[in-house]
Amino acid sequence: QLQLVESGGGLVQPEGSLTLSCAASGFTLDYYSIGWFRQAPGKEREGVSCISSDGGTVYDDSVKGRFTISRDNAKNSVYLQMNTLQPGDTAVYFCVAARLLPKTACSGYQLWERPMGVWGQGTQVTVSS
Repeated sequence: QLQLVESGGGLVQPEGSLTLSCAASGFTLDYYSIGWFRQAPGKEREGVSCISSDGGTVYDDSVKGRFTISRDNAKNSVYLQMNTLQPGDTAVYFCVAARLLPKTACSGYQLWERPMGVWGQGTQVTVSS
């Protein structure tokens, strides 16, 4: 009954932009922290970004300055704006939601290191010319 659905993935050229959405159903995201993760073929899952219930954010160094995570509680959604995309960004992107203390969820890396919560099915992002 608790679900997250990612959307917005697709094929984009290098240096292009894409916005991913993570929509929740069956629960409200107001009190949840949300993380974006990605996994490329043959590689381990890695954290991309995290936003806490109070709006605090964390980014992996590989995307810092290029990606922006945001939330719209009225729409029960979280977004990942991806700019200056590179082939290395190619992966399936997942979102995960967990009800954690906002001071520890992202800045304390609890969700980042142990992403226990509601997971979406993922959306494919392919960066290629």
